Amino acid sequence: MVGLTLDQLKILLFGHSIYWLFIILMMTGFYIVVSRGNLIKKIIGLNLFQTSVFLFYISIGKVSGGTAPILPMKLKVDDFSVYSNPLPHVLILTAIVVGVATTALGLALIIRIKEAYNSIEEHDLLEEDRSQFSNENNEDRKYGGFF
Repeated sequence: MVGLTLDQLKILLFGHSIYWLFIILMMTGFYIVVSRGNLIKKIIGLNLFQTSVFLFYISIGKVSGGTAPILPMKLKVDDFSVYSNPLPHVLILTAIVVGVATTALGLALIIRIKEAYNSIEEHDLLEEDRSQFSNENNEDRKYGGFF
């Protein structure tokens, strides 16, 4: 931060505040995914992470003072017109649909896991799998390890 004036520091902190918001949302979602053992909370963290990416892409598609890139009725295009890029918005619409479908699939899988293991906590699932694996190994040893 050596050599930054007060005005440059204000621009860095407040002029790019929307990017700081994206970073905070993204890191909050990532933290929830990594730190929580509850599968529902992991899905919520993934959705928060995904939403921050959506907002980021939508914000970079908007140009300050830009208009929608629609051809005028008279077919005369002003060379000095500024247009916003519609591609990020279209891509995010597709990503939202995929995100909703992924969330629905994740929640359906969590329901099946709850029915099978009677828990949605990650440590309970790992403990159950370890106990089943050790029981299977003990049975293999009993029969000489051929099964």
